[in-house]
Order: sequence, then C-alpha cells, then structure tokens
Amino acid sequence: MTVAPGPTLHTERLILRPTASEDFARWAEFMAHPTSRFVGGPQPAEVAWRGFMTMAGAWALSGVAMFSVIDRQTGLWLGRIGPWTPLAWPGTEVGWGLHPDAQGQGYGIEAATAAIDYAFDVLGWTEVIHCIDPDNTGSQNLARALGSTNLGPAVLPPPFEAFPVDRWGQSRETWRARKG
Repeated sequence: MTVAPGPTLHTERLILRPTASEDFARWAEFMAHPTSRFVGGPQPAEVAWRGFMTMAGAWALSGVAMFSVIDRQTGLWLGRIGPWTPLAWPGTEVGWGLHPDAQGQGYGIEAATAAIDYAFDVLGWTEVIHCIDPDNTGSQNLARALGSTNLGPAVLPPPFEAFPVDRWGQSRETWRARKG
C-alpha cells in the first residue's frame, strides 16, 4: 500500500490517515453514486481518479488534505473527512463525504470531531467552515451536531462557481467552549 505523507489520527472506531492507493476503488464507488452530487459527482472512475490524486497531492505538497476514514475493525474505506484549503476557497474548511454504506452510523461526527480538533490544535486554524449545498440536509444536520451555524451563501472558485453552497462554520473559541 502506498500512502501519501501525513499524520494518522485514531478515534474509538476509526483511523483517519492520508490517501492511500488502496482507497481508490471505494472512492470511485462513492463518486459514482447519486449522493455524490453534493461533492461534484456523479463521476466516472476516470474523473474520480483526478480528484483522488488531487487529495494525495495536497497531502504531499501542502501537508493538509482530507483524511481517508477507515473502519478500525474491517479496514474498509468509509469516506473522506478533514481539513481542505484549495486556492481561493472561502475559508479553512473541514469537509466530508461518506460512502453511501457508511452513512447514518455516526462515522461523520466521530471523524469530523477528530478533524476539527486537528485543525484547531495542530494546524492552528482560528475558524473552520463547511461548504454545504442548500439541499444537502444530511450535511447540514452534521454541521449542526458539530456546533456550526449557517453563515450564509458563499461562492466557490472555478470550476465550482455554479455550485450553490452555504458557508457553515464556527470559531476555535466556540468549538472549545462547546467541548468544555
């Protein structure tokens, strides 16, 4: 297995690590599924490969990208969650996308909590945002569960400028106060 350079985080049920070559088959399934419409899909494997390689390259060149979320018991790739700061993005994002068979099991909040902790405690971010399609109620519910609020519409940079998104988020102080 070839893994992009970067940190590995552990939660009760999950391993969060940089993108690995073995993740691609499940990544491609996720990006081909109709629910991927909220993250740029559905896409054929050839297009999904480009996004997959972008994530691995971001780890290699900037040290910041979404983690692959792995089930600790089975080793199964469940999705991608973590810090993401593309050029001209509307803020320091902790974003997410879970494979359809991993949704609704609490993996999102578990992984996003670890990723937000990492963004604030290790990366030194002062704010996290989540760019969420106004029709994506599942992601809105996860953002609310994390303590984020809707900060209003945002515009993504090309080639995503036509995608409608709301900018959800919170400050480091709000996050830390929530966690006690």
